[in-house]
Amino acid sequence: MIAKLLSVTGFGRVLAALPRRGVLVFNYHRVGDDASSQPYDRALWSASVDGFDAQVSHLARGFDVISPKDLDHALGDRRGRYALITFDDGYLDNYELAFPILRRHNVPAAFFIATGFIDKPTLPWWDEICWLLRTSPHARLSLAPWISQPLLLKPTCDTAIALVLARYKSLPSSEAAAMLHALRDAAGVTHPEDVSGHWMNWDMIREMARGGMTIGGHTVNHPVLSRMPKEQQYQEISGCAARLKAEVGCDMEYFAYPVGNRNSFNDDTRECLDAMNVRHAFSYYGGYATQASPRFDIPRVAMERHIMKHEFEAMASLPQVCARPYN
Repeated sequence: MIAKLLSVTGFGRVLAALPRRGVLVFNYHRVGDDASSQPYDRALWSASVDGFDAQVSHLARGFDVISPKDLDHALGDRRGRYALITFDDGYLDNYELAFPILRRHNVPAAFFIATGFIDKPTLPWWDEICWLLRTSPHARLSLAPWISQPLLLKPTCDTAIALVLARYKSLPSSEAAAMLHALRDAAGVTHPEDVSGHWMNWDMIREMARGGMTIGGHTVNHPVLSRMPKEQQYQEISGCAARLKAEVGCDMEYFAYPVGNRNSFNDDTRECLDAMNVRHAFSYYGGYATQASPRFDIPRVAMERHIMKHEFEAMASLPQVCARPYN
């Protein structure tokens, strides 16, 4: 409602010209035009190609689009209008579709890489859950004791997907692995072998780094860190840092939490990051970064493909209202 009002009245253009304190951090996962036909996690398609191009163009015209290294200065500046673009995971379309758009507009971005998927391309747990449920020949299946009610897969499995993803994220890491194993058995389909087109490779990531993009960490295997003992958290974080150093030559100064909601990281996680000399870590539950934001909880807003042009522009113009935390 507010977004439409700003668009219709033109007041959004007035707000866009005013300085403000803080940084609006946008988070994307995937860019592409065929999300509705995908067997994987369709929620991760953050924008169409044209939509992403329009969003980057809007930010390039009206904002200082910064890199993470500029974050401390931007958070303390009373006069700027700052935005930061981030991508999580390391999907191939980040390189093939998003990177050329960013270069064309001369805009930097940060890419947070789950290094295990680059080293050994496999389906990540969220995409595998969606794939198993979408391709299963069964009309319903059981995942007891983890989910008590039967999972209905026909005519649509969207509700089942939401239930299984939410349950997976809530479980200790060993229990989550056991549930996924049970789902593989129950679904009755063969796991896809070739997912080489799913992820970027290290040559692509190095090229993006040379092109002015920041490469940050996102663990090795994308677990929900808070569901793991501290020692395992440290292995995931330090292992990611070691691979980035070996392949890209960069220290892991910036990190994005897998899943990223308030319950996905804890004091143990922050201690691990501090021990690794990480400067900033980014969450993923909405909100607007200010000087008061903890350095290991820089808020980001989720970009989703259903966001309309006027909604995006309202979010950019009035983030205090239109980019509030949502969980």
